[in-house]
Formats: sequence, C-alpha cells, structure tokens
Amino acid sequence: MSQIKLEKFKKPFVVVGLGKSGMAAVQLLKTAGLKADEVLLFDEKKEGDLKSWEDIAKLKPGTLVVSPGVPLKGPHIQKLMALNWNITSEITLACQFLTDEKFIGITGSVAKSTVTSLVGAALKAEDANAFVGGNLGVPFCEYALGLLQGKTKARYGVLELSSYQLENCKDLQLETSAITFLSANHLERYASADEYYMTKCFIGSITQKVCVLNAASEDNVKYAPRVPGKTLLTSSKAFTNQDLLKKVKLLGAHNKDNFCVAYELVKAIGLSDKAIQAMCDFTGLEHRIEFVAEHKGVAYINDSKATAMDSVLVAVKAAQEKAGGGLVYSLLGGRDKNLPWEELQVLAKEKQIQPIFFGACGELARAKMQMSERPYFAKLNDALDDVFKKTKSSDVVLLSPGGTSLDEFKNFEERGNFFKEKVKNFIQQNG
Repeated sequence: MSQIKLEKFKKPFVVVGLGKSGMAAVQLLKTAGLKADEVLLFDEKKEGDLKSWEDIAKLKPGTLVVSPGVPLKGPHIQKLMALNWNITSEITLACQFLTDEKFIGITGSVAKSTVTSLVGAALKAEDANAFVGGNLGVPFCEYALGLLQGKTKARYGVLELSSYQLENCKDLQLETSAITFLSANHLERYASADEYYMTKCFIGSITQKVCVLNAASEDNVKYAPRVPGKTLLTSSKAFTNQDLLKKVKLLGAHNKDNFCVAYELVKAIGLSDKAIQAMCDFTGLEHRIEFVAEHKGVAYINDSKATAMDSVLVAVKAAQEKAGGGLVYSLLGGRDKNLPWEELQVLAKEKQIQPIFFGACGELARAKMQMSERPYFAKLNDALDDVFKKTKSSDVVLLSPGGTSLDEFKNFEERGNFFKEKVKNFIQQNG
C-alpha cells in the first residue's frame, strides 16, 4: 500500500548524498516496500552501492533523490538530467505521505533556527505530536517514516528550510511561512545575492495564507514586493502588543523581532493563548545567546556557536541589555579562521564592555582589536577562573567567542557545555 504513494516516481531511486536527509530518505523508501535493487546509494565521500557518477549514468534512468548539499546546477546532475533522470528530494518524498497536516515553513539567512524553535514551542503546546524539523536537524522523511510505523499523525508541523532545500521541494505546501532575515550568503553556489534572495523568496509561491517577513531586515523590506502571494512585514517596533513583548524571555532586541515573526505565523493558523505563552517562555536554542544562570546578581550567557564578528556584536548588545548598568565580561578567542577581528574595535569605545581573551587566537584578536591592555589566557578554563573573581551584581559573563572551538574542543557544543558546567560548579561552590 505504501509503495502506491510513490508510483509517480521512476525507478530505480538513487539517493545522492548520504548525510542525515539522504539516509532518512533511504529508510523511508525501504520501509515503503521498495526492493533492494530499486533503492541505490551514492556519495562521493562515503561508501555506497554506486562508486561514481558514471555508474549512475549506466543505469536505466530513474529518480535522483538529491541531498541539499549537492548543487542541482552542477555538471554531474545536469548530465544525468539530460539522460532523462528525474530530480526529487527527501522533502518531496515525505510529502507523498501527508494528508491534512498544516505545515509552516521558515527560511532566511540568519535566525531560521530560532524562529523555527519558537513556532515549534507553540505547536507542541497545542499538539503533542507536532513535527519540528527540516534543516534544523530532523529530516522531514523521519516524520513520514513515523506515519508508516504507526505513529500518531501531527495536526501541525514547522520546517526550517534552507535555500538549497527550496530549490528542490516540489509538492511541499505550506499554510504560512516566514523569511527571517536576508543577507548575502552562499555566493559560492549562487551567481549573485539577488539569485540567492530570490531562491528564498520562492517560499511565498508554496504558501497558502501569508508569508511573514522581519521588517528589521532592510533587504527583507526591499524584496517583500517580489515574494509571491500575500506578505506581512513585522518587527518589535511595529508590534501592537508591547505588553506581550515584555513577557518574552529570549534575550536581545533582535529576538524580540524574531518573536514577532513567530507570533504572526501562529496567529495566522489560529493557535490559542496557551501556544503564545509557550513562545514567551522559550529561553532560546542551546549555545545561541542561551541564558545559563543568574547567581548573586551576575548573569551567565552561552553563545558558543558565535564564530563570526556580526554574531559577537549581536550577542554583546543582548548582554548589555541584560546588564543594564553592570559590566559585560566578553570572552573572546578560540581558533582563528582568518576573521576580521578589527571589526570588534568598537567594543573598546564602551567602558561597559570588558573583553577577556583566550585560546589559540586570543592574542591575535587582542592585537587586531587594539586592546593590548586586556588580559589573555591560554585556556577558556583559566579565563573563566579570572572572570569569576571580578564579577559583581548586575554584571554579565558572556561566552560569544568569535573563533571556532577546535583549539580546545571537538565542536562549539562541547565548548558551550564546558562553559555551562563550569558556571554550574562555581555556583554550587559559592552558594
């Protein structure tokens, strides 16, 4: 029966790219009843059933399930299309198993994950079976697979969608959608910022009700007329319910804008006050301006994911708002990736900001920021020990390092968890 839902696709299926989404597609196809020779695996960097693009070309033309990271305009995909291969994606495969679920789609250059998670909190409050995933980490095919395995259908779901996914999502229909923010990105894949932006704007064409755009993004305002269908611009400045905004626990003015976008999406599908309250209570994604604790008036914020200068500046601004009149101890360093640290020289002009440098690139960052008088430590642990001795009530300790984690840690998650555990232990010892 399940295989009938896939009858419009030519066989064999060749899954190109064996990351999370690719393997989820493989599992769905096999669970739907396709035979072993009807589902073949290929990845240029991993072991699969097929060893090369030429091996695919030798097969009877079927359907390529192309992972988002594989450019559709690349010569290999174009050659196979010329040989009459069809192109699809794990998102399109998942769509074959949907019935009347209502899905919300979120795209944008930054803040996708935050808005997706805000909406997800609202949906979960309304529907325990709601699906939250897509580019955020859980492939859409996992939802379809759950249906095949007898799990309860969701009433609602939210998908984070990258520009790569929007290139290849035929059959996806959204109830509402959002473009969180537009800024130039992925120009190694797109001919221009305009082409990249228009790929994002495509989301309007698959949206039934309204596409909500964050008006704090100048390029969002500029491109709003080019988004197909009905659009709505919103931001914290234009938001009519300022009392509700005061209840939002997310840190930073930019997150108030994100909340407003999520609010309009949830409002448009008619969710209850309970769902809105769940968004107010959402404290943020782990390692992204994440409130960790407050002890004796000192707040600790984990923004370990920040490995770009603009991300650091956003986090520092959020920390300043939290501190009020207190100092912000900004932990900067890690491993360098040829970053323009001089862009952070603006921090030197504010007495409230107290940078503490650490790690492999700490001294380089300190020099480029022209802050040679500020302390440097070889390890994050030592920098924290120093900060703990200095803080007073109303101060904020912010880990928004700028550099990558790879000088001391496996990834930004491990670095952020180290920070949180160190803070936790310090609080326990100094209760």
